[in-house]
Amino acid sequence: MSAGIDKQLVRRRFRRALPTYARHAEVQRRMAARLVAMLESAGASSHLGRVFEFGCGSAMLTAMLFESHSAEAFFANDLVAESRAFVEEAVAGRNVGRLEFLPGDVEKLDPLPDRLDLALSNATLQWLHEPARLFERLAASMKPGGLTIFSTFGAENMREIATLGEAALPYRSLGDIAALAGTAFEVVAIEEEIVRQEFDAPEAVLRHIRQTGVNGVSSCAWTRSQYLDFLRRYRAAFPAGEGVALTWHPVYCCFRRKTS
Repeated sequence: MSAGIDKQLVRRRFRRALPTYARHAEVQRRMAARLVAMLESAGASSHLGRVFEFGCGSAMLTAMLFESHSAEAFFANDLVAESRAFVEEAVAGRNVGRLEFLPGDVEKLDPLPDRLDLALSNATLQWLHEPARLFERLAASMKPGGLTIFSTFGAENMREIATLGEAALPYRSLGDIAALAGTAFEVVAIEEEIVRQEFDAPEAVLRHIRQTGVNGVSSCAWTRSQYLDFLRRYRAAFPAGEGVALTWHPVYCCFRRKTS
């Protein structure tokens, strides 16, 4: 479904946003906290054993996870190699026996870390070309009873951008996301919510998108007239209070590796 995504463009946009991401990605921070809560609801031990996080980025989820959990080994992956420094800072002083950073595209990472007790990822799935194949590989790398916990976005995500005719990701339905469990995982939980952010002006929306790197879809540059036309149409179509709105549609999933 996402075969048209340019991973090199995604890498460039997120690399540029790394220094500003944690300050501006309010919704993604909320999502990371929800994933940690979901892990605890699934009955996970505070000592997690072998953990693999893919798409760790600025290590927002990493830091939250290890505030309350420990691990024998933590394998962290991101498309942006510079993410390593953020991960190292997040686990410094935490109870993590071994840290290994695995740079590059997780869909090409071979082999994946094995004998995993937990795999997790925040707001990454939508960038994958073949998530079903990755989840098959994760299943083969998980211990029986191990958990895979992740978040992504549903069809209403950033609908304002798509409605105005701009490039948008082909977000998956809840059914498609749940189907990633395949035959190897059982679905423990799948939840969704709609979050509405308000900004002073459309210019602030675009700035927010740039500062969080989530605009890794189109490399086309606007002309001045196209830019002004977008601002005008956004103001007219999506007013909210004294400014404008932007919609987010987080989806949260917890899968458990079947024991037989």
